Amino acid sequence: MLVRTADLVTDARAAGTGLAAFNVITLEHAEAIAAGAERAGRPAILQISENAVKFHGGRLSAVAAATTAVARAADAPLALHLDHVESVDLLRQAHAEGFGSVMFDASRLTHGDNVKATAEAVRWGHERGIWVEAELGRIGGKDGEPPLDAHAPGVRTDPAEAAAYVADTGVDALAVAVGSTHAMTERTATLDHALIARLRDAVPVPLVLHGSSGVPDTELRAAVAAGMVKINVGTALNTAYTAAVRAFLTEDPKSVDPRRYLRPAREAMTETVTAFLRLLSR
Repeated sequence: MLVRTADLVTDARAAGTGLAAFNVITLEHAEAIAAGAERAGRPAILQISENAVKFHGGRLSAVAAATTAVARAADAPLALHLDHVESVDLLRQAHAEGFGSVMFDASRLTHGDNVKATAEAVRWGHERGIWVEAELGRIGGKDGEPPLDAHAPGVRTDPAEAAAYVADTGVDALAVAVGSTHAMTERTATLDHALIARLRDAVPVPLVLHGSSGVPDTELRAAVAAGMVKINVGTALNTAYTAAVRAFLTEDPKSVDPRRYLRPAREAMTETVTAFLRLLSR
């Protein structure tokens, strides 16, 4: 069933559990997220990034419609989220395509320009009932960026700056830099749980962890206990998908029917989704 991101986040925050948000690239991703949520008996967010839209020829409508259809048909509560949006043109498509939430990413801008652009995105979103997430700090590993040391000085989000940023922009949730990095294929990240707790106390809105694929189970549980609410997962699904396809084609290199290798790929992603959802519900 299709529900609002805001409602899922509010419920997770009140319950002290984590709410997983999984990136959708193909139809199989969306189907796996829905199946995993049903299997775990937990809600989830299906999020489509600006990079995924670029992969689909820069057209949001088709991938959004397919993902929405999957969510509506599912037995689990699922929300639709537009992720890491830098393009104002893409942001303004969100409402017409049925998105209840958007992550507006102005983190590449100077701080002053980030605040100005994000405040305008929030104003526009709130006029249309859209929940808006933003980012403060430097969460490395984004497409096109050089590698970033998550432990380097000046990278992590400062609680006082976070409080001022939320007040100045009016965002509904804040993604913070606390030791994770986007696009990690190994789960070796160590998070700053004391900083998470300080950020939780400093800002009135839910905290978001990006780059969660590279964070071990124990670290994720501790992060939620310290105050993280929305937990973004992308690379872990792609790793499971690709490994399943590679294993199938290695064993049967003459196979040409994509259904034969996409089926195990979808199941591998479903298992990954189920595992994350069960972990975060504890």
